Amino acid sequence: MKRRQFLKNSTVGAVGVAAASTLAAPAIAQSQPKVAWRLTSSFPKSLDTIFGGAETLSKAVAEATDGNFQIQVFAAGELVPGLQAADAVTNGTLEMCHTCSYYYVGKDPAFAFGTAAPFGLNARQLNAWFYHGGGNELLNQFYDKYNYVAFPAGNTGTQMGGWFRKEIKTVADLNGLKMRIAGLAGRVMAKLGVVPQVVAGGDIYPALEKGTIDAAEWVGPYDDEKLGFYKVAPHYYYPGWWEGGAALHFFINKQKWAELPKNYQAILTSTAAMVNVDMQAKYDARNPAALKRLVQAGAQLHPFPAEVMDASFKAATELYADISKENEWFKKIHDAVVSFRSDEYLWWQIAEFGFDAFMIRARSRG
Repeated sequence: MKRRQFLKNSTVGAVGVAAASTLAAPAIAQSQPKVAWRLTSSFPKSLDTIFGGAETLSKAVAEATDGNFQIQVFAAGELVPGLQAADAVTNGTLEMCHTCSYYYVGKDPAFAFGTAAPFGLNARQLNAWFYHGGGNELLNQFYDKYNYVAFPAGNTGTQMGGWFRKEIKTVADLNGLKMRIAGLAGRVMAKLGVVPQVVAGGDIYPALEKGTIDAAEWVGPYDDEKLGFYKVAPHYYYPGWWEGGAALHFFINKQKWAELPKNYQAILTSTAAMVNVDMQAKYDARNPAALKRLVQAGAQLHPFPAEVMDASFKAATELYADISKENEWFKKIHDAVVSFRSDEYLWWQIAEFGFDAFMIRARSRG
């Protein structure tokens, strides 16, 4: 079935099959008004997988409405800086944006849970929480005070742990290490002696090359390869425990959302879900080949030592307890995530882990 027809059918289902079957042609025409929105991305066009999510949404919405609902997409910096995308939606300057919730932890640390928190949920678990565990509803209650509604809009999957100029063997090796890492992950690492640095993506390579920073986390093989980090920081660590499944969102101004016809709302909801699935699939398809190329080019793969993982988990747990004492929303969302995570891993260790562990052993045997 073609995407356009699928989206139209999804919309009919959203507004009610019985009602749709009685609509006369003029009524359908009236429900397709001309609407023009602007969307700012937090990402540059060079990150085709992430930036491409907004383009996919724009194209699908236009197709499903016979071109009547147009969403023009702008890259980070074309209208507003990438890290101010949500602010432009809050104040109504723009109708919507494509961004990561955790970019705004400076406003409130509870923003972390919309994207990823250290030792949180993996990508599939996060989607389960969003769609069927009350996560979307809970987050939108929180986002309400910032004047937008949100829809999951992509996921990178578990990210890598970053590029290091020197090998990390013990927790002591982290002491004084200058690392490009921000948000709650930076606060966790700071507990272990790391000096967190905020460095824009385009400035990471020269900072590593000059020794201004000693390490940097980015995304994963497909995106990291483009920036050439392996040439100046060859030690590539995994897993990125601070981003077990990093989700993106479409933030939509509440007033603009309320003004949309119901069928347009249904189309946006459906296309956002499509983008959410599509981005994860792209990363899963593209990362393996990129990882092979990186290793062939000289990247040295290392798992984080168990000592470092244990210390990081302990530090994260302590940080969450401290923030929860002062922030009601953070505690509310964190408690919901931890409870959901516990039940998810009860299931994961039986079926998912059991199957994956066998298949990994089988692959190693050839």
